[in-house]
Amino acid sequence: MPVKRALGQFHFVILVLAAALASGSRPAKAADPDFIGFSLGYFDVNHQRNDALEARIEYRSDKRFWLFKPFGGMMTNNDAAFHAYAGVLIDIYFGRRIVITPSFAPGLYLHGGSKDLGYPLEFRSQIEIAYRFDDYSRLSLSFNHISNASLGDRNPGVETLAVSYIIPFNKLFGN
Repeated sequence: MPVKRALGQFHFVILVLAAALASGSRPAKAADPDFIGFSLGYFDVNHQRNDALEARIEYRSDKRFWLFKPFGGMMTNNDAAFHAYAGVLIDIYFGRRIVITPSFAPGLYLHGGSKDLGYPLEFRSQIEIAYRFDDYSRLSLSFNHISNASLGDRNPGVETLAVSYIIPFNKLFGN
């Protein structure tokens, strides 16, 4: 099915987009701190058969390995799905305020009473656009795709549209 094939290639598109954008962008003048992100989203936004409210929390490191920064997080939804993941992201700046962040992360997915994605190892690709405030916090909109890259017998995938508030770690917990 063309739509499923296109969504299955979403992971590849995110990596290509990240490389293309990173080659033509400039980093912000000051280095970003560690972040904690809080997200609320609409799980299974495309198919709307197993839709649910999703909540996520993420830690985003300030460490940089070439263009990439490590991050990790956990997602749950009101149908008891759980996804714990860790991966890499790239922050791409357009001026001082706009930040586009593609990311990729493998993780463990437990479906609970939610959508069965066909395998416990699932890969999460996301594209996020954020507005960056003077205190470095961000308000963002993101779209992500989770699938198992055909490791399992089934690979239905799922997409989420979410709003996030991403705040410097030291603003929440001190220096």
